[in-house]
Amino acid sequence: MSLAIFDLDNTLIRGDSDHAWGEFLVREGVVDADAYQRANDRFYQAYLDGSLDIHRYLAFALEPLARHEPAELEALRRRFMSECVEPMGLNAAFDLLRRHREDGHTLLIITATNRFVTQPIADWLSVDDLIATEPEMVNGRYTGRVSGTPSFRDGKVARLEAWLEGHHHDLDTAWFYSDSHNDLPLLERVGHPVAVDPDPTLASSARERGWPVLSLREA
Repeated sequence: MSLAIFDLDNTLIRGDSDHAWGEFLVREGVVDADAYQRANDRFYQAYLDGSLDIHRYLAFALEPLARHEPAELEALRRRFMSECVEPMGLNAAFDLLRRHREDGHTLLIITATNRFVTQPIADWLSVDDLIATEPEMVNGRYTGRVSGTPSFRDGKVARLEAWLEGHHHDLDTAWFYSDSHNDLPLLERVGHPVAVDPDPTLASSARERGWPVLSLREA
């Protein structure tokens, strides 16, 4: 059975769920509005530029999880899904997932965004499995720290290779869809790399290498 791998943010959805979660926390008054908004925007720009320090970012992004009870976080997340994520849905992305599903492929999302934010999105998209950055939990509460390797840049390759140890798939026949130059290490590993509404750096790399370029954005 072939494997179809998908980046999430700005690939399967029209926007970045990690950045949007930060904006949602600001709007809900869960964090210090001005300082958090500035930091959230600064980290997101560093991600776009390819200069993000993932560990510094995760220390920032996971800290609010540690300050709130799981029940409160779950209520916030349900509202975030309905108010912020579902409006980012792309009909063409649902169609792409459906075509791979009908072809009998295993669907996998791999994302640098943490599992707290992304697990409900993967469920909403009806994707078989998810590799995401794992927030550490101790005694039923988030600690604000990361468990294991963040699934970012080369970390996506490492996390996927670990996942493959328990699954029977060959990357030579796998697809990987992404919008971001940060995913070049994984795009270079699969047999069918596809640039989806790519950033300028990835668009240039895709042209040079003859990779397909696809748009899922609706007019």
